[in-house]
Amino acid sequence: MRAQIYVQMKLSNDFVLSFFGLKEGNHKFEYKIDKQFFESFKFDEFIDADFTVVLDFNKKSTLLELHFENQGTGTVACDLTNEPFGLPLEGALDLVVNFGEEFNNDNEEVLILPHGEHQLDLSQYIYEMIVLALPLKKIHPGIADGSLKSDILNKLEELSPDKHKEIDEIDPRWED
Repeated sequence: MRAQIYVQMKLSNDFVLSFFGLKEGNHKFEYKIDKQFFESFKFDEFIDADFTVVLDFNKKSTLLELHFENQGTGTVACDLTNEPFGLPLEGALDLVVNFGEEFNNDNEEVLILPHGEHQLDLSQYIYEMIVLALPLKKIHPGIADGSLKSDILNKLEELSPDKHKEIDEIDPRWED
């Protein structure tokens, strides 16, 4: 049943690679990824997105080798100030596709497609490669170099505990 769901999903996708008519050897494909792509996965961390994914596809007689590389910029909100900024991201992913009795994607580096399949939906792999390249904390580069001026930063600095307490002041409980 899992293979049937997989087949239904990939027929409605723009990122389907039909490898049936391709000759053995290397082939290159390029995909443009924008915000709409991520919205289809219900991923809303990107305010805007502009990525280029290059697929180096090697068709062999018994298996397929895929090497993905992505480069681009995702506009995200800073975790500290909520100011939007362009976050450059790049990543790579290798995938080997073998053929077997039934669909199996338990291994993240090897995909088993049923015999007779002639196309592959790449969207999930592209999505994961880009999203996994996101850092845990997204900090505006203007914070590190001090060039970002923001009301939120001013308020954080004003409320900083170091501003309200003198360094030489000692808690009276520890003086004895």
